[in-house]
Amino acid sequence: MTRLADYFVVVGYDSEKTGSVEGSGKIIQRFPRKDWDDAPFPQGIELFCQPAGWQLSTERKQPTYFVVVLTDIDSDRHYCACLTFHEAEINLQGCKRDEIGEEEDTGLIQPAQVFAPKSLVLVSQLDYPEIFKACLGLIYTVYVDSLNVNLENVISNLFTCLVPVAGGSQKLFSLGAGDRQLIQTPLYDGLPVTSTSVALLFQQLGIQQVFSLFCAVLTENKIIFHSTSHQRLGEASRALESLIFPLKYSYPYIPILPARLLEVLSSPTPFIIGVHSIFHSEIHELLDVIIADLDGGTIKIPECIHLSQLPEPLLHQTQEALSLVIHPDLEVADYAFPPVRTAPSNLRMLDKEIRAVFLRLFAQLFQGYRSCLQLIRIHPEPVIHFHKAAFLGQRGLVENDFLTKVLDGMAFAGFVSERGPPYRSCDLFDDLVAFDVERIKSEEGIPPKMLKHIRELAEQLYKNENPNPHMAFQKVPKPTEGSHMRVHVPPFPKINEDKVETLLQESLAKHLNSPPAVRVEKKCIVPAGPSVVSIMDRMGSIFNSARRLEVVRNCISYIFENKVLETEKTLPAALRALKGRVARQCLIEELSLHVQQNRAILDHQQFDYIVRMMNCALQDCSASEEYYIAATLLPLTTAFYRKLAIGVNQFAYTCVQDHHVWANQQFWEATFYNDVQSQIRALYLTTRNESFLSNFKQKDKDPLPTEQEKRVMDIAAEQLRLWPTLHKEKQQELEKGEENTVFSQAIHYAQLMVYLLVPLDTSKNKLLRNAATGDWESGSNSFVTNSIAGSVAESYDTESGFEDAENNDVANAVIRFITRFIDKVCTESGVTQDHIKNLHCMIPGIVAMHIETLEAVHRESRRLPPIQKPKILRPALLPGEEFVGEGLRVVLDSDGREEASGGPLGGPHILPAEGALFLTTYRIIFKGTPHDPLVGEQTIVRSFPIASMTKEKKISIQIQLQQNTQEGLQIRSSTFQIIKVAFDEEVNSEMVEIFKKHMVRFRYPQSIFTTFAFAAGQNAPQIILPKQKEKNTSFRTLSKNIVRSAKKAGKMTIGRQSTVKKKPVVLTIDERGNRSGWNEEDEVSASDDGELPTSSTLKASEKSTMEQLVERACFRDYQRLGLGTIGAGSSRSKTEHFRITAANRMYLLCRSYPGLLVVPQPVPDSSLQKVARCYRHNRLPVVCWKHSKTKAVLLRSGGFHGKGVVGLFKSPNPHSAAPTSTESSSSIEQEKYLQALLNAVPSLSKMNGCNTPTGHPNIMLSPDTATDKRSSRASSAVKQVVPTHLDVHLPNSFTRGVLGYRDKLFTQSQQKSTVKGRVFNQGMWASLRSSSRFNAQFSTTDVGARLAGKESPVTAGCDNSLQNQLLKRQAALYLFGEKSQLRGFKLDLALNCELIPVDYCDVRQVKASFKKLMRACAPSRVSNDTDMTLYRLLGESEWLLQIHRILQLAVVIAELLESGSSVMVSLEDGMDITTQVVSLAQLLCDPFYRTLEGFKILIEKEWLSFGHKFSQRSNLTPNSQGSGFAPVFLQFLDCVHQIHHQYPMEFEFNQYYLKFLAYHYVSNRYKTFLLDSDYERIEHGILFEDKIDKQSKRGICIWECIDRIHKKGPVFFSYMYSPEEGEKYILRPCINISALKKWDYYIGETLSSGPSYEWDMVNAKTGASEELEQMDGSVPQTHRKVVWPCYDNVSKVQPDAITKLLEEIGRLENELNQSLEQWKPIWDRVKVCHKEEVIPEPTRVASSLMASNVQSFQRRSMLHLADSGIGENDRSTTTSPSNGVNTRRAATLYNQFSSKDVENRSFEGVLYKRGALLKGWKPRWFVLDITKHQLRYYDSGEDTNPRGFIDLAEVESVLPASSTLGAPKHSNEKAFFDLKTNKRVYNFCAQDAQIAQQWMDKIQNCISDA
Repeated sequence: MTRLADYFVVVGYDSEKTGSVEGSGKIIQRFPRKDWDDAPFPQGIELFCQPAGWQLSTERKQPTYFVVVLTDIDSDRHYCACLTFHEAEINLQGCKRDEIGEEEDTGLIQPAQVFAPKSLVLVSQLDYPEIFKACLGLIYTVYVDSLNVNLENVISNLFTCLVPVAGGSQKLFSLGAGDRQLIQTPLYDGLPVTSTSVALLFQQLGIQQVFSLFCAVLTENKIIFHSTSHQRLGEASRALESLIFPLKYSYPYIPILPARLLEVLSSPTPFIIGVHSIFHSEIHELLDVIIADLDGGTIKIPECIHLSQLPEPLLHQTQEALSLVIHPDLEVADYAFPPVRTAPSNLRMLDKEIRAVFLRLFAQLFQGYRSCLQLIRIHPEPVIHFHKAAFLGQRGLVENDFLTKVLDGMAFAGFVSERGPPYRSCDLFDDLVAFDVERIKSEEGIPPKMLKHIRELAEQLYKNENPNPHMAFQKVPKPTEGSHMRVHVPPFPKINEDKVETLLQESLAKHLNSPPAVRVEKKCIVPAGPSVVSIMDRMGSIFNSARRLEVVRNCISYIFENKVLETEKTLPAALRALKGRVARQCLIEELSLHVQQNRAILDHQQFDYIVRMMNCALQDCSASEEYYIAATLLPLTTAFYRKLAIGVNQFAYTCVQDHHVWANQQFWEATFYNDVQSQIRALYLTTRNESFLSNFKQKDKDPLPTEQEKRVMDIAAEQLRLWPTLHKEKQQELEKGEENTVFSQAIHYAQLMVYLLVPLDTSKNKLLRNAATGDWESGSNSFVTNSIAGSVAESYDTESGFEDAENNDVANAVIRFITRFIDKVCTESGVTQDHIKNLHCMIPGIVAMHIETLEAVHRESRRLPPIQKPKILRPALLPGEEFVGEGLRVVLDSDGREEASGGPLGGPHILPAEGALFLTTYRIIFKGTPHDPLVGEQTIVRSFPIASMTKEKKISIQIQLQQNTQEGLQIRSSTFQIIKVAFDEEVNSEMVEIFKKHMVRFRYPQSIFTTFAFAAGQNAPQIILPKQKEKNTSFRTLSKNIVRSAKKAGKMTIGRQSTVKKKPVVLTIDERGNRSGWNEEDEVSASDDGELPTSSTLKASEKSTMEQLVERACFRDYQRLGLGTIGAGSSRSKTEHFRITAANRMYLLCRSYPGLLVVPQPVPDSSLQKVARCYRHNRLPVVCWKHSKTKAVLLRSGGFHGKGVVGLFKSPNPHSAAPTSTESSSSIEQEKYLQALLNAVPSLSKMNGCNTPTGHPNIMLSPDTATDKRSSRASSAVKQVVPTHLDVHLPNSFTRGVLGYRDKLFTQSQQKSTVKGRVFNQGMWASLRSSSRFNAQFSTTDVGARLAGKESPVTAGCDNSLQNQLLKRQAALYLFGEKSQLRGFKLDLALNCELIPVDYCDVRQVKASFKKLMRACAPSRVSNDTDMTLYRLLGESEWLLQIHRILQLAVVIAELLESGSSVMVSLEDGMDITTQVVSLAQLLCDPFYRTLEGFKILIEKEWLSFGHKFSQRSNLTPNSQGSGFAPVFLQFLDCVHQIHHQYPMEFEFNQYYLKFLAYHYVSNRYKTFLLDSDYERIEHGILFEDKIDKQSKRGICIWECIDRIHKKGPVFFSYMYSPEEGEKYILRPCINISALKKWDYYIGETLSSGPSYEWDMVNAKTGASEELEQMDGSVPQTHRKVVWPCYDNVSKVQPDAITKLLEEIGRLENELNQSLEQWKPIWDRVKVCHKEEVIPEPTRVASSLMASNVQSFQRRSMLHLADSGIGENDRSTTTSPSNGVNTRRAATLYNQFSSKDVENRSFEGVLYKRGALLKGWKPRWFVLDITKHQLRYYDSGEDTNPRGFIDLAEVESVLPASSTLGAPKHSNEKAFFDLKTNKRVYNFCAQDAQIAQQWMDKIQNCISDA
């Protein structure tokens, strides 16, 4: 029996403390005045009565009621029920009247105007909020209605009312005020009583929100509720706490927090706190708190909190069950005829149904938890240990963050403490988790069964709160309605304290005589329930098949039978099988069979095999295996040993120490407790306890299990039941027996730990020194409850480290580790302090003795013959490449690419491989052989250029191959290679550090001349500038002198040079070398300030410079495009719109631009300097390409400076502030320059020479309007072209598409005449600053919408006629700029220009994306998450999204250029995205750039000459060491790859060419990509080669290498190259992300030879392998060859048909001792023959290439190359289809196999024959027929009808001849011969001299035979 109330308190407003800002309360009276012994009076009640603060009011308020929960220092809760009302504050009424200043006293009582709160508080240890409310309401009613009831009696009766304990009993009582009340106790005291609070919480917040709070509570997060209702706060806190049953919340729980304690919210511990909403602003400043708004129905989770979620499928199942309960009609909401539903559950029953769902959840979550309880002690109190690792492993939730946090939490510690003992009282949860889990699983997905079970549980919960359905009648008087509003209410009376005390003592005296009612707790054996099973019903892995287990068993049997050969064969397969858990268990079982009497001696070979298998089994041992493998191997390591010498034995534990599991204290704890449990079980399974067992059997009448089946928990339950009946001596005997058992086990484990922790070589303490801190310091793996051990928190070690910095001695480290373990487990297990001290004294001696023993073992083990290691293979080197030191012996471990280690589909285990790691001056190379002998003697090579290294880090690797690996190194490369090696024991740390230092030194060379491109085989040149200017000074010296002089004079700043004023006299160089000056009265030049220093004549050095500049790719491409010659503005014809200027020949205008630039024709060089100031890095707009048909031009520049044209656009009144003269001059020149650009670019009326109106309504994407197919294709592709950020709406008509430029609506100004005048007088750009219409135009988004074809609303007041005139109009120039700079631009109506804002990925985003791409394509390890596939990681990297955006922009620009509009790209600094876009646009528009030569010129022009920061972006220099790798050029090559993939027939080069460039632009093997601009290359003297001094040539150029390789073989050539002839058309690739392909360059690997991009080395290896094959006398039986993934080079193993035939031709020529002919002339002749075929039959069509079937193309090539070749047939007149592949006339394949002439063909082949009299040479197919004595000729080898014949009877002679005029190209001078007959002389030309000699011999023999 317990008191209903402990205290009654009256708390009122403290009027004495009126000086403070906030009011306060005080306790007026409390009853009883003396504290109870069992319930001290809680402090701070006055704060909690008014949580929002004590405040006066000017009106009476309704009485309020809420319950506050206070927690004392012993964690006991006190429930404080507060009823608050307001009464007149007497002390303040007079003050108020004085302030009003009444003049006379009327004698009437004035109504009160100030009211103060007063609270009646009832304090109890019981939680009956409704009973408390009724009691306090009764006291208030007696007071306010002035009932004739003595308040003293009522209050004293509160304390004398005793409530029975839980059990479902009822208690009727009365307080003596005419009331009749009933108290109903619950059935089970442990089950929460919630009434309707849980249902209300779900109504307020919803399912998802409450579920998030539920997960937050279980994972120990801070939670705050806030509401305007205190009652709601209390109910919500109660509901949330009840949801986590059977767990109990053990952190601060404050449902209502007063204002003065708000600082508690900053507490670091988790909590559940309720706060009134008036403090809303203060709680929202908290960063680590989850805030739930009960009134608004929302929760706020900060970004810093990662809320763990329930594991699937429990999460989905629980949410589905909650939805069924709370929203029962949701399932049938869509039914046409829904079933008749019964009445919905009332709120109380709904509350219990929701709780039943969460009970089911915990039953599933904790299923089988009792099987993971480890019993350490039974007496005097049970000590239970929970094996967390075992539970997580068996549940399959090791990686689940949620359950791990729950098991680590304090709530679960209390759960184990409370529910761990096997003999106690049980409740609903115990039965549910033991018996109903299988039922819950069977009901998954069956809603009716789920609901039925939920309602059954809900009934039990409801019955617990309401055990008696027929409640007794209750009567509680309530106050009169409106009583609180009465005008004159007396204050609450002062209660007579003495009288209350007297009445209380009298009542207590009566109860003392009556015996207390004691409820006997019913204890029983807790049902164990099912064992732990996986949460997912996963099938057993195929990996652990019976066959693999058989392999393990056979291997072990072979070992013990000494069958060495059989062991060697099966050992690799057994080691692979040991990756599976079942196979490891099989290994332990088999080894245990060979241990007799705890010992097993082995010979050396057997010992090595067994140790190797043990290490392999321990390799993957982790918490997921619940330490089972390591624990079961532990006794075996002390059993197997070998004899080294007399008295010296080496045990297996000395060879398995290099595993971190031995340094994991959690492992030792779990293993120790498991063994202790076994010993405790054995202790009680003795004959002396048989009487106890029989007695227990007779009383319970249950079948008793046998001793073998009896679990330790059953034994513990029996002992706990019998414990009270035992004598004290017997109890002490049992306690002592258990304590001795634990103590002896502790001694045993101390010895085992010494064995495993003391290394064989005591000079190396790798294990403890390198072990992660968390492994050995993380404390206990479980929760242990023990009165001796204390709390769980106190049992954890809190020291920061295990090993002092100054004390690294092995013995001390091991002693401290073992001592810490002993302290922990012995204290928790109740071992006496004396025994613990004895253990502390024993440990140092054990360690010292063991170290002494190991010295002899180590000495003898070193005398054993060393294990034979594979020979180190030295890799082949490139010319000039040298080794840097010796190779380090390593093991190459497998990374995340599974193909090399078997892969998911199986295959050879190429990795791991044993070999050596080499560092050369150029590469990092691994070369070795696979460890698996079944793979074969294959060579493994993995290498990459050292310049491409992006990251190296030290790692720790455990390889199953050997036990002597020390540490590892992981090196990543930007070529998508990763080298992950573990160093051999012979490699010490010093050697590793030296290797890393050399690696860093060669990775970041101090100068470009120390890179491999220059240092290969030659000394680095010394750059010494001459002190005096000599006669033949080089340009580099001249430019440096100019720069130095200008800097000294203070007249040069980087980017903006100021020079001396001079007359603009500049030499113009045209093709004839004539000289002419600029026109001084230039129509554009407005000022002579800032002109370049020039002279009337060019000096010799400048002439030399100009000669070298015109040889650059830029100038050659300018000439090809017809962009003019080098000349001045007025010296050229007025019809030329652009000219080539040499103003930048000294690189003073812009250092990152080429020396020759294309600018508008009228712009003089003098103004370029000022124009350049308006752009970043002085990169002014220049022309880089011109469309051959539309004459539209493509311009590029850097982004705008703020003071350039952007400043003019953005400034509403630029004349408001007087600019400086320099800024004003630059702005004027900028305007005029752009004006000249607009005048120079073609408009639509100038296109094609026809007068097309400007507003033509049908402007297509392509100017070829006659091609319907092409137009329709472009219409279909329009959605792929439009930039995504423009928010495009595409209409149906194509003419309203991306480039239709229709429906452009301009706002008309009211000041037309003024604008026209300004435009006329000041120029078009000047009107930008003065026109009022400028401010009335559209924003950039409208411009972007017009580009996309969107319609814009018409502005009111527009003139319809002008609007109709300008509706359909296309701009002449489109300017693509940065969105941030072009924001807010508004264009004048008269300007024929559009500004397009562009969003693009900056360099930082490119770097981040590349890192993710690297991790996706070359992962360092295999991911455990099966969902993280390559394609998912590729998508998350956003690499393809960036490629999509680049292509998108390039296609838009290409379409604009094709339609006749010029484009200017001004993005960032003009070096990254600008270069990518303009290069791709030219590639799409111009077929020339799709050839080998053209692509080379494109890269030289746009990337090298126009400047790209190769050094910085590729991280090649020490200055860029920390900037990271930004693969801008790689993105461009990937874009080209995407286009090439869709248009393979439009490119002369193949995909390998792109990969070659991608590999070598970061390799530093070639000098081409080393520096950032031509200026830097000139400074270093590597741009121009001195033609006189050949020795000055330094470095290797990649283009020379490519040309050399291309001449040798078709390595870079695409046989599918077949460009469309006739009119040029642009390529329109599909740029949807779904159409983009991952580049195999990112994932390809060739482990047989390393990367295939070192072509010289590849050829050398191929030739060497062929020589070996020829030397081998054996004849292969088959030509089949197995191709291994990631090992073989497929293109080498199985080349394409054409390459194979070309190789065959070369081989035959070699066998015939003929001079080898290059492949290109052969291919050209084949193409020529194929083109000139003439088919006489009209029904026959020339055979063609079907682009849709490449295989058929290769087949035909293989069949007919020798006869007629493969070439390009006559083009059909149909236009190319949309996929970019040509459609030609096709021939039937049967014609290709038609028989030839029936006559005998003795000799045949192709000969060039010269026709009669002035006719040209033509190839013909000649056949020498000995039978008919004829020499016939055909048009082709397939023809059956000859064109003619020569009768050999008429031949007089056949003689060699000389070459004549018009002979075939590429013909040999000795390949000509004449055939003289009696009628005429025939002239022939063979392919080469050898073939010509064969023809002459054959013809001569035929003549002689005749």
